[in-house]
This record gives sequence, structure tokens and C-alpha cells, in this order.
Amino acid sequence: MKPVVAIVGRPNAGKSTLFNRITKTKDALVDDFPGVTRDRHYGSVTWNEVEFSVIDTGGFSSKDGDDFSSLSREQVHQAISDADAIILLFDGKSGLSPFDSDLLEILRTLSCPIFYAVNKIDGHEKEENLNDFYRLGIDTLYPVSAEHGYGIPDLLDSLVNFLPTTIFEDATDMIKISVIGRPNVGKSSLINRILGENRVIVSKTPGTTRDSIDTACEINGTSYLLIDTAGIRRKKQVYEKIEKISIIKALKSIERCDIALIVIDAHDGITDQDVKIAGYAYERGCGCIFLLNKWDIVEKDHNTLKQFIEKLRMEAKFLKFTPILPISALTGKRVPKIFDMINEVYNQYTTRIATGPLNKIFDRATSKTEPSLYHGRRLKFFYATQISDKPPTFINFVNFPEGVHFSYQRYLINQIRQETGLDKIPVRLFFRKRNDPENRISRKKLSVKRRKKRKTK
Repeated sequence: MKPVVAIVGRPNAGKSTLFNRITKTKDALVDDFPGVTRDRHYGSVTWNEVEFSVIDTGGFSSKDGDDFSSLSREQVHQAISDADAIILLFDGKSGLSPFDSDLLEILRTLSCPIFYAVNKIDGHEKEENLNDFYRLGIDTLYPVSAEHGYGIPDLLDSLVNFLPTTIFEDATDMIKISVIGRPNVGKSSLINRILGENRVIVSKTPGTTRDSIDTACEINGTSYLLIDTAGIRRKKQVYEKIEKISIIKALKSIERCDIALIVIDAHDGITDQDVKIAGYAYERGCGCIFLLNKWDIVEKDHNTLKQFIEKLRMEAKFLKFTPILPISALTGKRVPKIFDMINEVYNQYTTRIATGPLNKIFDRATSKTEPSLYHGRRLKFFYATQISDKPPTFINFVNFPEGVHFSYQRYLINQIRQETGLDKIPVRLFFRKRNDPENRISRKKLSVKRRKKRKTK
């Protein structure tokens, strides 16, 4: 495990900017108003050949200014308990705050090293702003500018000297799972149920989750990376800049995941936006699982689930192969079954088929049902090969790629599914141009005849 460093401080002190600075990313949302960050956000840092994880936290406030203040405080406390070292970030522009003193009193009860940094100090001439913070009884203050990088190297040099030794673990086999869906369908509740802790803030207010929150976990010996995302609303319903950025980050999380858990509020039923979100996952080629959340409060009879599944298959025809599982994140019903399904989908998602068996599949398929003529000429499929997995992707060389009708392409994909058992994942098949050897021979014979005619003349 890598050592963990938590960045804490009052709202709008610049914690997310510092997080982005030291991780060299733009993963944490940043804006001028306080309260943008609510959940814990993890990133990786390497400094002086020392690797560690850093946690960005929501602003600490000892008062309940809004519905999320107490929830953000809980996240801060959990980040502190997980940390091997802590950076307490002060706002050098606004000066000392009562919240700084409250947080300092909490941190002084801890045994881990604490580094006190005063942000928004853009140069030596601004270091006089540190004087106010020495009143807290702190011996060493680090003047920094998270935005411009001033003082960051000195802070990190001191920090890594106090971190415990890193025990490296291989993250290449980690299955990346993105939890996506409309706002307030229960994505964060599902993450918390899986982890058995309040890892992310849950509220009935839509839009509570703003960042894409990554959490590594191990279940039954398999490592997973769970990515909680912001709810994806219709474009015309998104007005705030911060929410637009959140949705962009949610869509990017789909691009880097192996499996997308598409959470649907079963109590509300299937909406057009649910289908659109499913389309995003399909377009990006990831494995998918539909989770019908809140199934415990759905009025049902012996036929309800069957009818719901039939309607979902009809609405999202492009994902008719996707497994569907009714669950309750609130009660935990069927939640453990999710990972059995994830493992099954992932095993198919990473399948590779040797060229020999693959071409036998195509030979049988084209012999059983021949392709239609293209401009009066017969299509010839020469050979196929798999070019990648995640998802399994194949190329078939043919004399006229443009002549392969989409219905015949679908037929060939179905034959691959049928003979290989790839029945729960997307399968991609492309056609590439290759000249017909018989045509080349014919052209060669024709050119020879023409040369002979010229000689006789």
C-alpha cells in the first residue's frame, strides 16, 4: 500500500488547486465559490522517487451552513483517520479563521505528522501574511501558492521525508467499474453499501456528487476500482458551469472503465435519459450491467420483473446482450451478486480468440449463409483476426468492404457470439479492403495477352 496524505482546511482555502498541482492533473473540480468539493477525492503523486496517495477533502466548517456541511465534516474526519500524514492548508489571503483553530484542535490529538501550509502566498513579498498564523503556536509554516507553484517543492521535500515506506501492489489487474446513471438513482448509496462505509456523501438532493470519486477495494481476492460519478442530466437541464464540468468528468470515467454499472431507479421506471446514458456506455465499448435499484419499493407481482426487462430490452435494443439485475442499495438485497456478474462480464470482455479457430467460425458462417452480391460481384472473405480485447474487436479482410450490408455484419457478430459464448458484452467487427487474388491473376493474364498482341503486330 502507498502512504496516504490528506489535504484539509476550511472552505475555499485552495485544497483542490493544491491537489491538482501536486498530482499534475485537473481531476479535482475547482471554482471560486466555497463548497465545490464534498467527497474525498484520491490521486497519486511521485516526488523524489517516493510514491504516495493524496486525498482532497471538502471544506471543514464547524457550523451547518447548508445541507452538506455535516456530511462534508464526516468525510474530512474519515480522510484524517485514513491518513499517514496531513497537510493543513490555511488561506493566506483571507487570514486566520475560527474554523482554522477548530480544525487545528482536532489535528493536535493525532500522532501522525502534520504540515501547516499557508496558501495564496505568491512570492517572498507576500510572506509577511504568515505572521497572523504564528499566533496558533505553530513552529513551521510553509508559504505556498497552489495556483502558481510557489513553495510547493519545499513542502513536498519535507513531506516525503516523514512518510512510511511504500509497499507496492500491482494495479494492472484491477477491474475498473464506473457507476453511472441519472441524478438521485442511488449510485453513491450503492458504493457505500459495497464498501460498508460512508465513502461518498448521500443526499436526496440531486447533484450531490460532483466529482468522479475513485475507490480501490478487494472483494473475494479480486481488486476493483469503483468510480462514483455525477448524475448525468439532460443537456437542456444543466445550467451551472460546475455541473457541466461534473458531467464531462462522468463521461470521461466511462472511457476509462472496463465495466459500466448503469443504475436505473426502478421505482421511477425507464426514462429516455436512462437509455441515452446506456448509449454513452455502448458507444465507448465498455462492458455493461443494468442495475434496477430501489426494487424493494416497487409494487410487483409474479410478472413485474419480466415486463420490466422486456421493456428495457425494447428501449435499449443496442444493449440487448447486457445482464440485468434488480437490487436494493438501501437494504443490500442482491448487491453481493453484482460482483459475480462483473467477473463473468469481465472474463468475456478480455477474451482473445486465436486466428485459426476464428477463421473456422467465419468459414462456417459464410458457407451457411452467403453474403449478397455487390454490384453483381460476389463478396469474398479472405481471413479474419482479432486486433484487441476490451471489448473483443475483429477485422475481416474482404474484397469489397463497402459491400457488406450491416445486417450481414450483425449476422457474423451473432455467429461469433454463438460459437464463443461471448453473449454478455459488445463485440466489434470491422472490414478492411484486400484485393481478390483471382482478380490479380486475371489482370496479370490480360496484361500478358496484350503484350503478346503487341509483339505479333
